[in-house]
Amino acid sequence: MQRKRNAAWAARWLFLALALFALAGASGCGEDEPSVRVNLAHREELTAQPRQDAVTYAYLPQYSHAVSYERHRQLLEYLRRETGLPLRQIFPDTFDEHIEMVRRGEIDISFSNPFVYIQLAEDGARAFARIVEPDGRPYFRGQIICRADNRSIKSLKDCRGKRWIAVDANSAGGYLFPLGLFLDNGIRRNDFAQLAFAPGPGGKQEKVVLSVHSGAYDLGSIRKGTLDILAGKVDLSKIRVLAETPDYPGWVYSARKGLDPAIVKKVARAMFALDPGRPDDARILSAAGVRGIVPATDDDYDAVRELASKLAEDGALPSVVTE
Repeated sequence: MQRKRNAAWAARWLFLALALFALAGASGCGEDEPSVRVNLAHREELTAQPRQDAVTYAYLPQYSHAVSYERHRQLLEYLRRETGLPLRQIFPDTFDEHIEMVRRGEIDISFSNPFVYIQLAEDGARAFARIVEPDGRPYFRGQIICRADNRSIKSLKDCRGKRWIAVDANSAGGYLFPLGLFLDNGIRRNDFAQLAFAPGPGGKQEKVVLSVHSGAYDLGSIRKGTLDILAGKVDLSKIRVLAETPDYPGWVYSARKGLDPAIVKKVARAMFALDPGRPDDARILSAAGVRGIVPATDDDYDAVRELASKLAEDGALPSVVTE
């Protein structure tokens, strides 16, 4: 009985094997299709194509990674199309990490504020482009404000002994630029009755204006353009601009030391071709919070170096600086 069962199973497997072989032959060649002789003596070596390394791009982490991605997503898509380069945005967690990654060659193209740039330049990074501000100028500055009816403050020298609120210890336009202006006029940090910084993680520029508006502080320092943003929200007739700082070059695109100049040239050419007068380009620029991108050189940032040296002597230069 067992012998018969084994014979039956063998017959079934043989039938199945022959059917599969016939099916494969039918699909492999038709009646009119000649057979092909394969000479295994002739072989061709296949080599994998080398993967092109990505060109890394990073925005100094002034905002969350999600915001940084959205602000520069359209610009990166445009640059990939125009240059053919495999650009990839990466996201350092801190300013210090951003700086170290550029130094290690892990960030090829950096978008940073001018104070961070002069640190990167010490390790060989070089500026090749900078942004045009929404007001159409490739510079930005700080303002010192007080209440319009404050009769005790008529000039910068009258600020000595007063209560000053600034945006943040790391803010360029909202603190460091104005502090440099005070130092130029012989007023040091310790000469104020009080120096405070706006509380909270966001809306700091606005909080400075509101603090001065309410009389909580005698004077405040903000980035120029803040009052325009608050028009309609605050009675600006009660605010007086006491002084403005000199212009300083804006945020900068720099290439790490050793990056292929041909890559930099392609990226720069595509950036400079963006025209705010064209709707598609305007959307890309607007999303990034800029009006345009123009050429820049390392020498453009000498004024920032001079200010940094002055602030360092006063012990007021932080390790990282925001707007």
